[in-house]
Amino acid sequence: MSKNPILVECEERFDKSVSHLKHQLVSIRTGRASAALVENIRVDYYGTMTPISQLGSISIPEPRQIMIKPFDAGILKEIGRAVAKADLGAAPQDDGKLLRIELPALSGDQRKKYAAKVKELCEEARVALRNGRRDSNKAADAEKKEGNLTEDENHKLHDDIQALLKDYEKRVDDILAAKSKEVLED
Repeated sequence: MSKNPILVECEERFDKSVSHLKHQLVSIRTGRASAALVENIRVDYYGTMTPISQLGSISIPEPRQIMIKPFDAGILKEIGRAVAKADLGAAPQDDGKLLRIELPALSGDQRKKYAAKVKELCEEARVALRNGRRDSNKAADAEKKEGNLTEDENHKLHDDIQALLKDYEKRVDDILAAKSKEVLED
């Protein structure tokens, strides 16, 4: 027996919500340097806002240092301005060929602030999951009303959607625990 299309669509929507959460969390700073902190910062490159990841190579030579080597040396100053605007808590240093960003150690207050942001983003993901459940339940009820589902099939579909929601909420909880631990540890 194949899965109900409503359940399949619900699962796809839940996957997108969790993927979006993971994408958002990559840019939250932890105690260590990560290319993800700068790769999506947009730079004005000949009139087009372009992510740094497309303008140069990003490397992590030391645990608290990010190095950006642009493919076109002429864009170095623009990259430096964009990184400074991104407010990473560190000023980029330009040596004419590449950009170095020395990330200072996070204070306890900064760590708590970042942990609160992680919690907020995870709560937004949970709300998105619940909205997906609501929409899927409405679709199931509409199918029942049209006569495409029996009362029992509709009830089972609601139960399956709820079970799916619980599974994805657990994933969000696991992501929250892992990222919070990463942010709060030295």
